[in-house]
Amino acid sequence: MTNEKNVESAYQLAKERYAELGVDTDAALKALKNVKLSIHCWQGDDIHGFLNPEQELTGGIGVSGNYPGIARTPDELTSDLHEALSLIPGSHKIQLHTLYAVTDKKKDFNEVGPEDFKYWVDWAKQEKIGLDMNPTFFSHPMVKENFTLASPEKSVRDFWIEVGKKSRDISNYFGQELGQRSINNFWIPDGFKDNPIDKATPRLRLIESLDEIFAKKYDENNTIESVEGKLFGTGIESYTVGSHLFYNNYAISRGKLWTIDAGHWHPTEDVSDKFSAFLPFGKGLMLHVSRPVRWDSDHVVIMDEALVRITQSLVRDNELDKTNIGLDFFDATINRVSGWVVGARATQKALLQAMLAPIEDLKKAELNYDYTTRLAVTEELKSYPFGAVWDEFCLQNNVPVGTDWLDNIHQYEKDVQFKRN
Repeated sequence: MTNEKNVESAYQLAKERYAELGVDTDAALKALKNVKLSIHCWQGDDIHGFLNPEQELTGGIGVSGNYPGIARTPDELTSDLHEALSLIPGSHKIQLHTLYAVTDKKKDFNEVGPEDFKYWVDWAKQEKIGLDMNPTFFSHPMVKENFTLASPEKSVRDFWIEVGKKSRDISNYFGQELGQRSINNFWIPDGFKDNPIDKATPRLRLIESLDEIFAKKYDENNTIESVEGKLFGTGIESYTVGSHLFYNNYAISRGKLWTIDAGHWHPTEDVSDKFSAFLPFGKGLMLHVSRPVRWDSDHVVIMDEALVRITQSLVRDNELDKTNIGLDFFDATINRVSGWVVGARATQKALLQAMLAPIEDLKKAELNYDYTTRLAVTEELKSYPFGAVWDEFCLQNNVPVGTDWLDNIHQYEKDVQFKRN
């Protein structure tokens, strides 16, 4: 068990070290507390949901592992989320999908409405958190030949258009009930495995479908839509209808948010470079923080170089107010609750480290062509005691410091999760 006096002593020393550079650690802690993460519910149940949990995953999605303790019911999933939230400092949001509706009778995706998410809203009020929404365009028989909204079959498009419309009603309901704007993120799996003859028509169909879904106006204080592109997916390696450029242009032309998923780009591309190129023109960003390993494999987020670059860009360019940060990964080879905790805390650590820098001084040096100072200071910052500041943040927010949270996970496994199998 961490000694709180040692944490406080280490923080005071770190505070003095950073003050020598003109960095206010107390201000950084306050700024970090204001950043809400949108934590994805599907890490807890391997993306089964409650509408058709036996349906095979489709849309290029797959989960590895069979660690015991998977959540099988709404109460088990919310119990696991509650445990995770108790170990993550700050106040956050939870992302849901259509397939997580809690219904009193069997419903299809296109029949699910706000009434089927009352369970989640009541729980969110109890937890004092917000909810975000994602319409589910996968794991359903109406995904025909890897097509949904861009399908050549009108009946298929009509089915998924209704799913999209219903999701907007649900997202608006979240915003009204919880007093926090709900981000409604649209991702579809449409595309071809091999080279198509016609690349234009599917995209025109997608534009038409999206425009129909978004025709109704909602108060953006309650809900706003975001559109998510992808480089490729399993089964659509040669052509993705909803490509990055497609959704970049759609978001700008329609006044929507653009979703950048860190796993959806080519491994040689730096996702952090996209933010400052889009935001001068776009309304805002939804960011899905994931960790690709050689491809879009959705590993649990860790504090690696890619995450550090992402958070540095958001902080240094003052883009946090325009960016909604969500998590998106799934790993069933480990305790599923631990995945949430590791990923969320890693994201917060990276944000804090980015905030603990003399940013204005470094910008001034850069403006004066003093690249020597820029390089020297940014390198020295890598060995500054930001870990002591992070520990203080955990202490102030009444969550376990260091690896102490693992004790909670092991106890929760014993008392709750392992009894499910």
